[in-house]
Amino acid sequence: MKAKTTATPWTQLIRVALMLALAPVASLDAQVDAGAISGVVQDTSGAVIPDAEITLTNEGTTLSFKAVTNASGKYVFTPVKIGSYTVQAEFQGFQTVRRSHVVVNVQQEVAVDFTLQPGQVTQMIDVTGAPPLLQSQSAAVGQVVGSQQVNNLPLNGRNYTFLAQLGAGVTPSQQDTRGLAQSGSFAANGTRAWQSNYLLDAVDNNSNLMDFLNGTSYVFRPPVDAIQEFNIQTSNYSAEFGRAAASSHPIRAYS
Repeated sequence: MKAKTTATPWTQLIRVALMLALAPVASLDAQVDAGAISGVVQDTSGAVIPDAEITLTNEGTTLSFKAVTNASGKYVFTPVKIGSYTVQAEFQGFQTVRRSHVVVNVQQEVAVDFTLQPGQVTQMIDVTGAPPLLQSQSAAVGQVVGSQQVNNLPLNGRNYTFLAQLGAGVTPSQQDTRGLAQSGSFAANGTRAWQSNYLLDAVDNNSNLMDFLNGTSYVFRPPVDAIQEFNIQTSNYSAEFGRAAASSHPIRAYS
């Protein structure tokens, strides 16, 4: 006869934790340190084309992903690692259309729409025009600082945070005896320097208590040689950056 055991609250908590750890993780739409590519596929009359096959290929790694358009002719790839991509659309009875060198930056959703012309799928049309510079998929106000700017612009102490001051509404922190301005500390839209949200490769990089000695509100500052790009967002950013009131500061380092 087996003895009956009673589960204590602690053992129940441990079981729940194990169940959460072993549960499969669903795909998430949050981009954080990545981007997205979306668009609409239609024919020459303007009618949308559902079930069209879209192929996304990373031009640096040749890794490809596939998707199909929904009933509204729309497709989306998210999250997409920053880089240069080729996007191809094809559907039975129409010529295949391919758009190359589509650049995705951190926290950027690039719109790539297609207009398919009647013909054979084996016929290929290469579109060389670049996607529009205006990003209409997001209302966030911000600026992307790429690796060329990080590596080539003069930086005091090789501190990349000085480049965040290039963004609209971003100014150096107040001048005081703690020397916050000399450390690269900045304020967005008139708020406090420690009211910004720092993310490093989608990981929280915020200090719970601002380092007033060094004038920083982040935990770790990567060297400029390790930074691929970062995005300083100062207004209307999405709910995934809801920690701070001033600005969101997602960074993508080399992986």
